[in-house]
Amino acid sequence: MAVEERFFDSREQMVDAVFEHTISALREATSQRDAASFLVSGGSSPAPIYKRLSEADLAWQKIQVALVDERWVDIDHEKSNAAFIQQTLLQNNASEVELVGMKNSAVSAADGVAKCEAAYQKLAAPFDVTILGMGPDGHTASLFPHAKGLAESLETKNLCSAITAIKSEVTGDCTERMTLSLNGIVNSRHLLLLISGEEKLATYREALAGDNISGMPVRAVLQQDQIPVTVYWAP
Repeated sequence: MAVEERFFDSREQMVDAVFEHTISALREATSQRDAASFLVSGGSSPAPIYKRLSEADLAWQKIQVALVDERWVDIDHEKSNAAFIQQTLLQNNASEVELVGMKNSAVSAADGVAKCEAAYQKLAAPFDVTILGMGPDGHTASLFPHAKGLAESLETKNLCSAITAIKSEVTGDCTERMTLSLNGIVNSRHLLLLISGEEKLATYREALAGDNISGMPVRAVLQQDQIPVTVYWAP
């Protein structure tokens, strides 16, 4: 495993550190290449980071922003990750950036995966920065425990995969998802996993200690040896 832990005493300190890591990586990418890619997750932990980045002096015209995962809902749905990113990151200096989303016109995620894959194959690769979260059930992106499509998502060489999660308190009613596959996740130069609180710290430590990936899919990311994972945690 190639895991680097960066633990902090407060969420404010963690936000500062993730912001600096991300902006440094994106500046390096845009200085060296014509296009950079920034893969983003939903959730409360990265929201203040996205808002700060939106005001940053970056070569936004070179940066492609795309989702790590998405519920199979339209952008006007309250649970849409695309809407969340539009409201937090794609504002201010980043207001002209076009988001590469995952939801398309297909009836189901399974039907829409080929179109999603085609869009993601056009992104600058490896992705320059990928932001992940983790749930108390050990999921990351939309790789949910024992989900329909999980095995395919862990094994495919494609970047995107369709998932149908088992309904739980974590998933809510939106169990049909599109997600980066494991291959898509590790197709990154900088892979950041953001967690907060004691409950998720315990989940993270349990994930490190065990090997049942179907029960805690975040293990697949933490235990792979293709790309280092920087784990950020605060109380």
